[in-house]
Amino acid sequence: MSFAADLVAQLERATAGQPIPSVRALHLPPAEAAASKNGEFCALELDDGALGISYVLLSDTLSRLAAADDLRGIVGVNALQLAREFAAPVPATGEAEAGYRDLRRTLGFAAANALSRTVMDRMGFTPPRATDSIGGIAPQAGDHIGMVGLFSPLLKQVTAAGAQLTVIELNPDYAGHYDGYRVTLDAGALESCNKVLATSTILLNHTVDAMLAHCRRASRIVLIGPSAGCLPDPLFARGVSVVGGSWVTDRAGFIHALCRGESWSAFAYKFALAPADWPGTGRAGRH
Repeated sequence: MSFAADLVAQLERATAGQPIPSVRALHLPPAEAAASKNGEFCALELDDGALGISYVLLSDTLSRLAAADDLRGIVGVNALQLAREFAAPVPATGEAEAGYRDLRRTLGFAAANALSRTVMDRMGFTPPRATDSIGGIAPQAGDHIGMVGLFSPLLKQVTAAGAQLTVIELNPDYAGHYDGYRVTLDAGALESCNKVLATSTILLNHTVDAMLAHCRRASRIVLIGPSAGCLPDPLFARGVSVVGGSWVTDRAGFIHALCRGESWSAFAYKFALAPADWPGTGRAGRH
């Protein structure tokens, strides 16, 4: 099965026999914040207080969400029901239908992340704080590091160590050779990388399976980003070494900052979760 299908199946198992929270609200950043990192994510809130974060700048998703007439219709919807939208097939039809599918997929992903937080809270689980911003990749001279998605603020951390860096991008405008690294559209370039750092956006756009298929030779695969808040089991099963996301510690403060297009770093911390840190969802039903 695909990552999306595996995640939904994991959520179904983890919540079996348990009450499923419903959607309370969707929180969006203001349109004027879209040009900054403070305007890249939405947060879906469940009636148990759990928040699920999702990237909203793929295509025109943010403007569609802001303009959608039916968003009030998701309030009160069972979170697992909405999460299933994340794994629903993408239609091979017209642009309007595909845009609607992208919108529902984003909401489904946010719901999957929110419900994952519900499961973790029921387990009494809190992920460990990250000790760096690159998931312990520890670049060294002689390493060939693959970066899936251009993490501009992290480039110097890799190249300064003398490691070779190859960036995989979907945007052809970025392709080319730069000082200390190259950007390519060819995911096959990951085959020669011994370490890989990937953005969590590959979960939302359903490219994670294809990307990880090229990482079989990598000794360390790190997936990071605020929207990497899902149950980690399907990612660990696919060889991911570390999942790094944002753990909200102050829900009200986080929502207030997000909706104002302000930094929400004071209301959440960055975590880095490895298989050894994760007890598995078997504990979810004991609370």
